[in-house]
Amino acid sequence: MGSKQTAGTLDEAQEGFTAQERAAMKDRAEEVRKSSRRGAKADPEAEVLEKIAEMAEGDRLLAARVHEIVRTAAPQLTPRLWYGMPAYSKDGKVLCFFKCSGKFNTRYSEFGFSDVASLDEGSFWPSAYALTGITDDIAERLAELVRKAAG
Repeated sequence: MGSKQTAGTLDEAQEGFTAQERAAMKDRAEEVRKSSRRGAKADPEAEVLEKIAEMAEGDRLLAARVHEIVRTAAPQLTPRLWYGMPAYSKDGKVLCFFKCSGKFNTRYSEFGFSDVASLDEGSFWPSAYALTGITDDIAERLAELVRKAAG
C-alpha cells in the first residue's frame, strides 16, 4: 500500500513531523501545562469557544454548530481542548472531537471519535466523518452518534 501525503510536503514528511503536526503537539503541551496550573474554577468550555472564535469563517461555523449539537445531545460531556481542537470528554478521556480543515490544511473538516466511544458495530465501524456542511439531517445523525458514543 502506498502512503498518501495530505498535510505538508514530502520533504517535511521525510524530516519527521509536518509544521502542522508540530503545532498540534505544541498546542497539546500548552493544554497540559494550563490544566496543571488552573484551579477547580477554570472554565474549559470558554477555552473551546475561544478556539472556535479564532477559526476561519467556514471552520468556525461548522465548529460552532458541532459544539451546539454535542452540548445538546450529551450535556454530561465536558468540553475541552485537545491538540488545539475542540473536544468533548467523558470521565476525563476524550470521547469525540472536531478537527477543522484549517488546522492541517485539508479540504474538509472532520468530526471523530476516540476508542472510548461506544460505537462498536461488529468488527468494522467508522471513527471519523468528513464534514463540509451541516444540514438538519446531518445534525440529527451527529446527535445520534454522540448520544450512542456517550453511552
